[in-house]
Amino acid sequence: MTTPDPAASDRLARIVSLSAGSYLLVTTYKKDGTPVPTPVWVVRDGEALGIWTVTDSWKVKRIRNRADVLVGPCDVKGNPTGGQYPATAEILGPERTAAYRTLLRQKYGLLGVLTLLGSRLRRGERGTVGIRITLAD
Repeated sequence: MTTPDPAASDRLARIVSLSAGSYLLVTTYKKDGTPVPTPVWVVRDGEALGIWTVTDSWKVKRIRNRADVLVGPCDVKGNPTGGQYPATAEILGPERTAAYRTLLRQKYGLLGVLTLLGSRLRRGERGTVGIRITLAD
């Protein structure tokens, strides 16, 4: 019989809590180390978090340069509403991005459908990208 890893169960509890909120504050870092916090929609991707954004956004460029991020709950304006946690961000390919779009439609309902439709009309399918965020231990 194996003993449950308390760190893993704590991490999963944080993922469940963070993904239950409407917004996630994702703090990326410029090349000079300056933090840049951004509120985004969030979904759960198994034992990670998923966000969706414009492919050529500054946040994507910063993540390509430096994958470590901070994440935590926030309101629509990006005001933190809880603790911030270290994590690693990974930019996903088209198939996983499509899965995130489906999760966003399911979670955010009509607003999600309209937002995704508007984005698709403006930018096409390749104009947005999913980002998988894995919490650090």
